[in-house]
Amino acid sequence: SPFLILLAFALYGLGHSLMASHRAKELARRWCGSTADRVYRLVFNAGGVITLLPILALVGLLPDHHLYTIPFPWTLLTLAGQGYAIYMLLASLQQTGTAEFLGLQQALADDPSKPPKLVMRGFYRWVRHPLYTASMLFLWLTPMMSINLLALNLAISAYFAVGAKFEERKLARDFGRAYLDYKAHTPMFFPRLKTRPSQD
Repeated sequence: SPFLILLAFALYGLGHSLMASHRAKELARRWCGSTADRVYRLVFNAGGVITLLPILALVGLLPDHHLYTIPFPWTLLTLAGQGYAIYMLLASLQQTGTAEFLGLQQALADDPSKPPKLVMRGFYRWVRHPLYTASMLFLWLTPMMSINLLALNLAISAYFAVGAKFEERKLARDFGRAYLDYKAHTPMFFPRLKTRPSQD
């Protein structure tokens, strides 16, 4: 079961990364013209959610083995950590623009080709990928763990690590020296005790 889950998520991650590339977007522009700029991110996100559902179904349907359950009252600490992770995720989405992240803003905007902006404030002041940090925090603080769930958590965490590398290549092309300087001073996933002042 865990190997099937890891394999399924590896295929999912490969397809997801290819669709997120500049090359895939350019190909969409050739086929669909300016419509691609308007709907690409919305379709990309919807496709990502839909294709993830079968993998989540595997976690619940395949034979499994219970590993541990965190006892009360310690489970309250993990639930509090998960609550903070949700807050961090929502706050980070708001800092980048939730509608823009989902693709709704591009679909409804008069000018969908509006250049992106580099966000370095809020949680982005502490880590370069707070959405990934919050997601991993939520996953690994789950009070109950099984073999299948462990395989899924490992697969998602590995995908975040690999995906962040590909994402940063695109960000370096989009923002040049500004992003390289930000990258040099800001850790990827885990914040340092000292960081530079907040920037807009």
